[in-house]
Amino acid sequence: MKSLVIAEKPSVARDIARVLHCGKKGNGMLEGDRYIVTWALGHLVTLADPEEYDRKYEKWEMGTLPMLPEYMRLVVIRQTAKQFGAVKTQLYRKDVDQVIIATDAGREGELVARWILDKTGCTKPIRRLWISSVTDKAIKEGFSSLKDGHDYDYLYQAAAARAEADWLVGINGTRALTCKYNAQLSCGRVQTPTLAMIAQREEEIKEFVPKEYYGLTLTAGNIRWAWKDSKSGSFRSFQQERLVKLAKEVANTSLQVVSVEKKAKKTMAPGLYDLTTLQREANQKFGFSAKETLNIMQRLYENHKVLTYPRTDSRYIGKDIVPTLKERLKACGTGPYRKLAGALLTRPIQASTSFVDDKKVSDHHAIIPTEQFVQLDHMTNEERKIYDLVVRRFLAVLYPASLYEQVTMEGKAAGEIFTAGGRIIRSLGWKEIYQEGFSEEEDMDDTAPRDQKLPEVKQGTVFEAGQVTITSGKTKPPARFTEATLLAAMENPVRFMQTKDKAAVKTIGETGGLGTVATRADIIEKLFHAFLMEKKGNEIYLTSKAKQLLKLVPEDLKKPELTASWEMKLSRIAKGQMKQHTFMKEIREYTCEIVDEIKEGQGTFRHDNLTNKNCPRCGKKLLAVTGKNGKLLVCQDRECGYKETVSRNTNARCPKCHKRMEMLVKGKEETFVCVCGYKEKLSAFQARRAKEGAGVNKKDVQKYMRQQQKESQEPVNNSFAQALAGLKLD
Repeated sequence: MKSLVIAEKPSVARDIARVLHCGKKGNGMLEGDRYIVTWALGHLVTLADPEEYDRKYEKWEMGTLPMLPEYMRLVVIRQTAKQFGAVKTQLYRKDVDQVIIATDAGREGELVARWILDKTGCTKPIRRLWISSVTDKAIKEGFSSLKDGHDYDYLYQAAAARAEADWLVGINGTRALTCKYNAQLSCGRVQTPTLAMIAQREEEIKEFVPKEYYGLTLTAGNIRWAWKDSKSGSFRSFQQERLVKLAKEVANTSLQVVSVEKKAKKTMAPGLYDLTTLQREANQKFGFSAKETLNIMQRLYENHKVLTYPRTDSRYIGKDIVPTLKERLKACGTGPYRKLAGALLTRPIQASTSFVDDKKVSDHHAIIPTEQFVQLDHMTNEERKIYDLVVRRFLAVLYPASLYEQVTMEGKAAGEIFTAGGRIIRSLGWKEIYQEGFSEEEDMDDTAPRDQKLPEVKQGTVFEAGQVTITSGKTKPPARFTEATLLAAMENPVRFMQTKDKAAVKTIGETGGLGTVATRADIIEKLFHAFLMEKKGNEIYLTSKAKQLLKLVPEDLKKPELTASWEMKLSRIAKGQMKQHTFMKEIREYTCEIVDEIKEGQGTFRHDNLTNKNCPRCGKKLLAVTGKNGKLLVCQDRECGYKETVSRNTNARCPKCHKRMEMLVKGKEETFVCVCGYKEKLSAFQARRAKEGAGVNKKDVQKYMRQQQKESQEPVNNSFAQALAGLKLD
């Protein structure tokens, strides 16, 4: 008899098949002596659309709401029906006596496999492969310690409950809004609070009134001293007259050093990456969207097999991973990391509690390198960037702390306190990993003393006052959201919660905020594609459509507390502490409440982006919208769905002002247009770039640079030099 292994994707299935010696190819499967390996393509099965339950739901009408099917049906996804058929065929083979679920080790991965089994009606015994990486070693170890599949029944129930709850609330709420206001409006327990957070930030910026503040610096003994208010301890004052008066008093006096304090300090390396932290840093450093980072990580995990499972919310590893650290160091210790990793391999690994903690590892540990040998030249430029972030962070936590001596001095002049500070680096420690310097996120006060190189000064020393300068600045409004900061707010939305209930605040922290590490990137993309958000540079703005939507949706749906409550209950279901049907009963009642609230709403929705252009399909006026990648015209009729691209954002720079240009998509030929007024046809642009030598791609440049580096390291007396030396010219 044979075991049927169901993987989540073909790439993972091929890796498992290779390890299990399944080389015989069949229809959607690979077969060996003991195992058959087949695969899904993500979800092959999903919850049925409303019209599958009753023909009356085909038409969107308020009278048919709420839609509350007694039993939620599953349907095969049409686009992947062929693969579903292949999996079903293997499940019902007479020589298959058990099923091994090898989908991603998590809530959604469990749902992928269980829905396939439910839809096919397969009741054969199930086992579970639960691994965090897809290296050969991890697969072998996983198959040697398979779990009983029914150990994960509660996890499946939680996954199904989440999907069904989102269906009931999302589809009913979306249909109610669309029917009520005759516009393409949608809502959901994650996307709506996310929009509400952005709206709150925009309101804070709008209401913010900047205030000018002042500081005072004094140069004495070749040291820059900053004035400090003796009462408040602040380095700034909003009273300009006070500091002008003080500047005059200090100008013709001396400063006496009243204290010199030296403290040995250390800073530990920042924690390992979870997905959200990695997405934030990739956005800040490289401008990658959350979705782009996730896709790159997925390739590094599945195709290259050099990083562990990406969809993790933990920044720690378990004690069971510690014995593998040296092997991981050997695997990633190549290229620019050879010397750094080599230094760690010559001494015992120090596994501190700052990154090793079993209690802080949930389904998956932090993202770290695998034991797979790395071939950097096989990676794209984008993959190299993400891999570099992960490897350097992995190396950093294994390096010792960065040691320095902090020197703080206080002096008195004209009865006022002045301070100066500096630090002396004793040992770089983990900062040695970051050649370009590690940027720590600090909100530095313009008037606060900055670190400087200090001479040896003793207490009691008196310096003549030198130059006195009044500094000034303005208080700044809260920054607009970028994808990086929006991800952080979604992960920890406590600041945007209206409740003061400590239990709710604690819950939102414990359950990971709005959405999950696996879904946040998709939620952000969805909000862009629904034209509820738009980008200006790197900053996110709400569209008029989103602002109106937030006035129309039920108040409860805008609060992060709703998600906190759901996730807490789903977590209890996954642990067997709450019944699935109890949760679903609450969700059905809540669905009725939000539909009634929308029906009774008194608001209105107005398209303020209507154009004079008619839709070529239905004749209605088209709407002008700004998408994530450019400007479009879309039909206002949801059922029509017509859209056309007006312009695309590009990375091409204007030769006059050097700003990024848009590409207009109309006429016989596409045209680049800049805000400064410059225009250029695509053909003219390509000719100009070719003439400037910009036709060389990045790979060619990298190859040339490697060749140059190789030649620079060769001895001077190479074969050409030797041939010249042999010539007799006299």
